[in-house]
Amino acid sequence: MTATERAARVRLLMMDCDGVLTDGSIYFLPGHDGKLVETKGFNAQDGLALQWLHQKGIQTGIISGRSSPAVELRAETAHMAFLYQGHLEKIPIIEEILAKSGLKPEEIAFVGDDVTDIVVMNRVGLGIAVANARPEVKKAAHFVTESAGGNGGIRDAAELILKAQGLWESIVEKYEMNHGS
Repeated sequence: MTATERAARVRLLMMDCDGVLTDGSIYFLPGHDGKLVETKGFNAQDGLALQWLHQKGIQTGIISGRSSPAVELRAETAHMAFLYQGHLEKIPIIEEILAKSGLKPEEIAFVGDDVTDIVVMNRVGLGIAVANARPEVKKAAHFVTESAGGNGGIRDAAELILKAQGLWESIVEKYEMNHGS
């Protein structure tokens, strides 16, 4: 089965955070109380793609080994259905999501970059590796993005899904300048 055929069935796009939704950089800045706060940088094109998925009824979510208020805010602004932070073992989370959502494994895609993500990619219907993923992750993936994590990798994954489901053209048409001429 091709990646496009797998993407046509996706109803939920789950992802790792560090190295996938971000470039993997972690910044520690002083908070209002003087204690250091962890923050991250996010890509605007990825954010727009997450909005489009939400608008088209495809849920999204994050499973991350780290915890950060910045990730909470990103998940909220992107209308993510699921956010799990502080979880290195991701299979129990995927099992919980399957039980809560009623989705089948083949209706879930997972985007990863490191070896801890391989087990999840093997459990779901569409395993996606970002361009800068470890070689073992790329080997396990059904699809490898052209863009790196934190630099459009999620956008590439979203476009794959939207195109496979016949939803991409309506998004592009909405923004075309020569509409109706």
